[in-house]
Amino acid sequence: MSTEWLPLVVALPLLVAFLLQPLAHWLGVRAERPSPVLYGLSLMTIAATLWITLQLGSDVIAQPLSVTMGGFNTPVGINLYLDGLAYLLLLATQLALLLLWPAGAAVRTHVLLLVLAASSMGLALSGDLFNLYVFYELLAVATFGLIAASPGRAAPLVSFRYLLLSGMGSVLALSGIALIYSHSGSLNLADLSMLAASGEGSLPIAAFLLILVGFGVKAELFAVNSWVPEVYSVTSSRFAALLAGVVSKLAVVMIVRILLLLFPQPEATDPLLLLGILGLVSGELAAWRSNDFRRMLAYSSIGQLGMIFIAFSLSLELGLFAGLALSFHHMVVKPGLFLLLQQPLSRWRVVLLILFALSLVGVPPLPGFWAKLALLTGLVEVGGWLNGVAAVTFLVATVVEAGYLFRIVQRYYQEERPIAGSTSSTVAAVESPWGWEGGVALMLGGVLLAVTLTINPVTEQLQQIALQSGDRERLISTITVSEVE
Repeated sequence: MSTEWLPLVVALPLLVAFLLQPLAHWLGVRAERPSPVLYGLSLMTIAATLWITLQLGSDVIAQPLSVTMGGFNTPVGINLYLDGLAYLLLLATQLALLLLWPAGAAVRTHVLLLVLAASSMGLALSGDLFNLYVFYELLAVATFGLIAASPGRAAPLVSFRYLLLSGMGSVLALSGIALIYSHSGSLNLADLSMLAASGEGSLPIAAFLLILVGFGVKAELFAVNSWVPEVYSVTSSRFAALLAGVVSKLAVVMIVRILLLLFPQPEATDPLLLLGILGLVSGELAAWRSNDFRRMLAYSSIGQLGMIFIAFSLSLELGLFAGLALSFHHMVVKPGLFLLLQQPLSRWRVVLLILFALSLVGVPPLPGFWAKLALLTGLVEVGGWLNGVAAVTFLVATVVEAGYLFRIVQRYYQEERPIAGSTSSTVAAVESPWGWEGGVALMLGGVLLAVTLTINPVTEQLQQIALQSGDRERLISTITVSEVE
């Protein structure tokens, strides 16, 4: 398939989102009412983007793809870049949307989810800072609308607080991007990467710090993550699973791409390491103290993201692999936990809950063990007092994590009722052995077991993707030779 199809991965969801409201009016469906026809159309749109991704990504690890649009050559044209990491993020986003899309949602919810889908996939593909910012803003708007549409009484206030924090992040990120442009005259990642590699001029570290804090709002970075427990406690289990599993990782990878390509110096990685340690400590301790299990998982997600930031602050060879391993493991385990804690008691669900908890703690031979071992090994090999503090903090946090996860399992096993923090909408799941959320959690558990049984080839593939993601020369050569579309 030609690379000309790549922009459709972003354009199709945006086009259908634009057409849903007129179609709803033509069908006589009000915006606040569900529509099986428009629900099916939305799923078909995501399925179409998945098909395009699968067709384009067969050899993307060996040879990345690049498309330049807008009638201009690099670095002016709009650039989309598909490598192994972007390919995995696209697949994760598309599959998560297909599995977690609410069937009985209102038309306006389908519109917002399509905008969220387009912006998420745009973040994974963008090859320049301007498009990263545009898609980040679209993602913020869609997320705000979905939070505000939540049925909880606190949803309007929570969404307003999220809007304020997200708006502040957008201003900071835009300021950082403007600072980079004022120093370089370019926003294309390949062009900026050539400038950073040539040594002719260095970009100001202040720009990276502004981008880190600004985009860190979505990545649940310490000091700008106060929205996490509030949002996860008022939204549905499906949307919480989507935010915790996919959206937060997209923001993290976006920050890491900028770090690797434009700011590969200690002045940039040290703040990332420090904020990661603070996020790990604050998240795990808050999770330990929480009595509401939805909030406990939200704080746990903050701690896990802090761990991921610690990994990405290490050297290219060690940090990228450990960070990606932790990120993709979290993509599987944390959504599964959010979905399970919405379900009534079942012996098989308890077994699945224990499986997720053991992997999250890092019990061998589950994937979580190998991901955490890679992080600990990297911290020891790199050395330094701050990495030593991170290693000790990581080990203590793992013990704390085991304690509150055991508390969840114990309470879930002993009490024959839904877990505290669940919503009344999940009671319908009693009618079937699993319910849709339980079925998705079961599929995620199957993925976890499959990775456990194939850990060696999975590790090798992830190492190749990590090496490709940090390869500046390949990025530059791929983007600069792409033809104008």
